[in-house]
Amino acid sequence: MNSAAAPTPVDVLVIGAGAAGLMCAATAAQRGRKTLVIDHAKQAGKKILISGGGRCNFTNLYASPENFLSDNPHFCKSALSRYTQWDFIALVDKHQIPWHEKTLGQLFCDESAKDIVRMLMTECSQAGAKVQLRTEVLGVERHEERFLVRTSEQDIQCESLVIASGGLSMPKLGATPLGYQVAEQFGHSIQPVRAGLVPFTLNEQDKEQFAELSGLAVDVRAQNERAGFNEAMLFTHRGLSGPSMLQISSYWFPGESIEIDLRPGEQIAEELKRLRKERPKLGLHSVLQQWFPKRLGLTLAARHQWPAQNLADLSNTLIDDIAATLHHWQLKPNGTEGYRTAEVTLGGVNVDEISSRTMESKKQPGLYFIGEVMDVTGWLGGYNFQWAWSSGYVCGQSA
Repeated sequence: MNSAAAPTPVDVLVIGAGAAGLMCAATAAQRGRKTLVIDHAKQAGKKILISGGGRCNFTNLYASPENFLSDNPHFCKSALSRYTQWDFIALVDKHQIPWHEKTLGQLFCDESAKDIVRMLMTECSQAGAKVQLRTEVLGVERHEERFLVRTSEQDIQCESLVIASGGLSMPKLGATPLGYQVAEQFGHSIQPVRAGLVPFTLNEQDKEQFAELSGLAVDVRAQNERAGFNEAMLFTHRGLSGPSMLQISSYWFPGESIEIDLRPGEQIAEELKRLRKERPKLGLHSVLQQWFPKRLGLTLAARHQWPAQNLADLSNTLIDDIAATLHHWQLKPNGTEGYRTAEVTLGGVNVDEISSRTMESKKQPGLYFIGEVMDVTGWLGGYNFQWAWSSGYVCGQSA
């Protein structure tokens, strides 16, 4: 870079060519703002490309403020109401991208997540927003009414600086703490960050007991005092994953237990007592293997030392004990897989210091924050993308 060269002037500079950044850039450029997006990655929308198994779970039919975690749960309401899932679906339809609903309102591309990235890039180029990759931010300065951003390629001067650099999840995709550093530089506080939507790891003893169950999935209800989710749980060679575990992980803190209902919606005690009456010679272990995948049934019986007896020989006390254990299984993870596999970062820039209408900093005029860098985190199932679209859009309307 030639440090003597005059800075490149733009109206809006967006740092981060992810979902929120591209959405914001296209929207700002449509208003006639000279807009540039920069990213240190070789490719735009990297997180979009790997999401949903390469099909991108791009929104959720039921997205509402209740599906988001934040120290200020009201903050997300304005943006979500001004750019809804229906608005984004209309954009997807405009670009003739075929999609389908999978489960629980989750919408996926029929073909490839590349369709969503292509759509956003097309929106940017049609509006005149430029996307410049392989560009590292070296520093941000404020000079009178404008920002000066020093990069590995050139110095850039802008009126509006939008931080869309994401959180710390998935460092392999290039996640960095840049957004938090810029926020702190301009006087913002950061809510403590941690991995969200992330698999759990188990202690050695539990891991050993469940070792043979790796790859096995079962529908459960996972809950703690803060939240509960009815979805699949997957045993892994290191612990527990699957949608129910990822969801509850965002509401879990180290040292806490999770309660798992292995037969949600069933009345196990009543069922066992009825079976004892109707089929007294049926073995308890046989019943467990009918209810659960065989290996899980046997593992549960061994773990809790339930006898290999006929139902006729089971006391009401033992039946009630079995029912309580299966409906209220208490499991204490020893941690999570961390940012390496986390889908999102919880916490982030304190939203009380940001305008919920425009995403502009209340501390520094002209500075904006959108997407995952803020303390707003959605559930699994397309909600985090919807937050990217909504926050990106309302920022683009104002920046």
